[in-house]
This record gives sequence, structure tokens and C-alpha cells, in this order.
Amino acid sequence: MRAVQVKEFGGPEVLEVLEFPAPQPDSAEVVVDVEVADVMFLDTRLRSGWGQDYFALSLPYVPGGAVGGVVSAVGAQVDPRWLGKRVVTQTAASGIGGGLPTGGYAEKSLAKAATLTEIPDGLTTEQAVGLAHDGRTALSVFDTAAVQPGSWVLITAAAGGLGTLLTQLSVAAGAHVVAAARGQEKLALATRLGATAVVDYSADGWEERVREITGGGVAVVFDGAGGEIGGAALTAAADGGLFLGYGSAAGDFAQGDTEAAVARGVRVLGLFDVVEDDVDWVGITARAQQAVAEGALEVVIGQTFPIDQVRQAHAAIESRSALGRTLLTLGASL
Repeated sequence: MRAVQVKEFGGPEVLEVLEFPAPQPDSAEVVVDVEVADVMFLDTRLRSGWGQDYFALSLPYVPGGAVGGVVSAVGAQVDPRWLGKRVVTQTAASGIGGGLPTGGYAEKSLAKAATLTEIPDGLTTEQAVGLAHDGRTALSVFDTAAVQPGSWVLITAAAGGLGTLLTQLSVAAGAHVVAAARGQEKLALATRLGATAVVDYSADGWEERVREITGGGVAVVFDGAGGEIGGAALTAAADGGLFLGYGSAAGDFAQGDTEAAVARGVRVLGLFDVVEDDVDWVGITARAQQAVAEGALEVVIGQTFPIDQVRQAHAAIESRSALGRTLLTLGASL
């Protein structure tokens, strides 16, 4: 079987597709024949060597987390009824143990049986994997914000996987959305998804434009960009509004004057203020899947790459040219 390995930190060129023995599950694991693997911005940062104090990856490792496919083997303590089921899951680890790849960028991956979610009829494997991270995060963030009908909402990185879902959720709630992104293609996507107005944050003073459009600022900021963009978005929140920063597409989480915002009554939250231990992840995942299966939400999959083009997949994300989710295909997906 083939898997992608990182032997040293660096650019996309360090991603190598190599042959490995097929992994064998331990008593609580399964083997998934992977059809689709998620490719995240975080994957590109880890590959570059970022975040070692927190993630502590040991080289070599196989990148990737969320995968979708069919269960082909189960451990001794796993219900055999999982065999043959189409599932989405997180891989057991993102490194190599005993020479075997266990990350998501592999034709066969290990996963803990407790992390399996069966993909319902009406949902493609690609859609399920596209929702694996973004669906539950979007609903958790959106539920926290309690967006009101008629209110103004600003979404940065609006053309990303989370941004596209939050745009649709906000529009469905009756809010007016200002979508912020870089480039006409991304802004056109946000408009198609229902945004009331769009702004290009590569232009100076874009945050002032948001305040002009909204008549003084937005009730809610969903910040998926982070960095200086997130800091500017913080100033676009109206007095008494909510700023919820969950992303770091610009390179880091939002860098802004939090004290000044708080002095204006702005409530400032980060992702870890939302993602707590008591979150019903199973229930939220089911909600997201049902919404997509019913046509209430669209999973925007902007680009897919076969495993032997994994370097191009990472390059697309790092160049900021990717729309929605980016996926690797490793088999005949459903």
C-alpha cells in the first residue's frame, strides 16, 4: 500500500509517496481502506516544522487526520458489524509506529473503533470527509454566537471550508453577511452562498469599509483568518458585539487590541472557549451530516488531488488559491 511520508520538515517537496506494509489493528482499532483524506492548512504548517512545542511530531511521520472509506479489518474487541461499512473517522495517530503508517494520507489507515461514524445514505464520502472537521466546528461556533435575524455578521476567510458553512448558516438564520476574503474568485463564491456584501481584505482600510456597509459595525465576527486580518476584523465589531476567532489562515490567531475591544463591550472568544470537553460531538456531527444530506448546507469542495499529487495539494493551500475544502483521493470514492 502507498502512503505519504515526511522525513524532514520543509516545503511541499518533503512529501514523498512510498510503499509500506499494510497496518494491522490492535484490539480496539479498525483498518479503513481510505477513499478520501482531508488536507488541512494545519497539515501544511506541521509539515513546515511549526508547532513542535505543542504537537511534538517525531520524524518520519504520515500526515493527515480525517479520512473516509470502508472498514476492511477489525480488532479482537471491535464489533465485527463494522466490517464493510462506509465510515468517516480520525486516524489513530499521525506518525509511524513500528514502521507502519497510521496517518490519513495512506491507502489504509488505522482508527480507534470509538471514533467511527457511519456515513449515512445521501452523503458522499467526499462530503463526509469535508465535514469531518468543519461541520462540527461550524455548528459549535454558530451555536455559541446565537446569530439573530436582521443582524450583521462578518466572516473572514469566508471562502474556506468553515467560512462557507458559516456563511450559509448565518444567511439561513436571517442575518446579513459581510464576507471577507482575498480575490474575486473567493468573493464570487461568498456571493453565490448568499453574502449580502463582500470585501477584499487585501485592500487597505477594508475594516472601515465593513463599518460603513453595516452602519457602525457588526454584531458578530467569525474570524477564520487570524493574524493582522483578525486584528482588523476585531475593530469592525460593533460596541457590545461578539468576536469569535477560530482560525489562523493568515499564519496565527488574531492579533489585535483586545483591551480596546473589551472596553467597547465586545466579547472576545477563541476556539477553545467553544470547544469544551462536554460538547456532544456525536450529536453535532449527525446534525451537520443531516443538514447536508437534506440539502440545507453545501459542502464546498474546491479541489481534489490524487495521492501522487499531494505536493500540489499543499502548494494550493499555502498559495491561498484553494477554495472550500481540499481533499486527497486514494480510491474509487462513493
